Amino acid sequence: MIVTLSRIIKYGWRGFLRNGLLSVSTISIMVLAAAVFEGVILFNVIGKGAVQSIQEKIDISVYFKSNIHEDSILNFKKTLEKFDEVMNIEYISRDQALEEFKKRHAGEAVITQTLDELDVNPLLASLNIKAKEPSQYKAIAGYLENADLQNSAEKITYAQNQVVINRLIAFISILKSGGLVLTLFLSFLAVMVIFTTIRLAIYSNSDQIGIMRLVGASNSFIRGPYIVEGIIYGVIGGILSFLILVPLINFISPYINNFIPEVDLKMYFQTNLFTILFYQLIFSIGLGIVSSIIAVRRYLHV
Repeated sequence: MIVTLSRIIKYGWRGFLRNGLLSVSTISIMVLAAAVFEGVILFNVIGKGAVQSIQEKIDISVYFKSNIHEDSILNFKKTLEKFDEVMNIEYISRDQALEEFKKRHAGEAVITQTLDELDVNPLLASLNIKAKEPSQYKAIAGYLENADLQNSAEKITYAQNQVVINRLIAFISILKSGGLVLTLFLSFLAVMVIFTTIRLAIYSNSDQIGIMRLVGASNSFIRGPYIVEGIIYGVIGGILSFLILVPLINFISPYINNFIPEVDLKMYFQTNLFTILFYQLIFSIGLGIVSSIIAVRRYLHV
């Protein structure tokens, strides 16, 4: 069995070398498909970091009228905290709002002087509500509109943030759909190229296949080298695409980190180096095996 397996691998390697330029073009497509697959994984990391960064800056704020007692606001806060869509709620009292406002405008003498001259605190108490997912803000806003807030709420900021929230939801959807479509397209392209390569190899070796049948070679021995050839395409394509992306990630990582401080792509890549390489090889070898099996079943009638 070991001898048979070694011969199958040897004949598969010979077939790979014999194809010459056709093998080079096949590997090129495989490298492209595998690189996009890896790019989708890393782009998903970037997208999650960007979404998280934006999501942390988005909330729904409910500003209460100055005559509303703090206990009423806190009771309303407890009611909202029971909602599954709500991640957390921050209560900002009037005094806290005034203190934060002064800190933000500490260098502006006109504003500081105006506040000192006022006898009362002009700022309102508020609840800053964050949802678990951007798509859940609509449900929370719907409850706030139906709740009895007409006599207690001065302003609800969902209308101002609605455009940003909707764009964020659309961005997440496009990110997932676009990456999936591109990966499927290039995977299909790689399968078709390997399929064509194996088919041509079968045609060019038709005489040799006939001789192998006459001498009593088993079906698995005849089919094996073409499956091995597909695996070779996958291994080489996966490794080359990984090696190409290593310097590319090192180059673009600082720019991404400047744009999205929450995302350290280089650190993520280094931490998950072997996991990414493993998935890369599984994807590439899988494409090679599937393409070879389809071609062998269709054109190699043994």
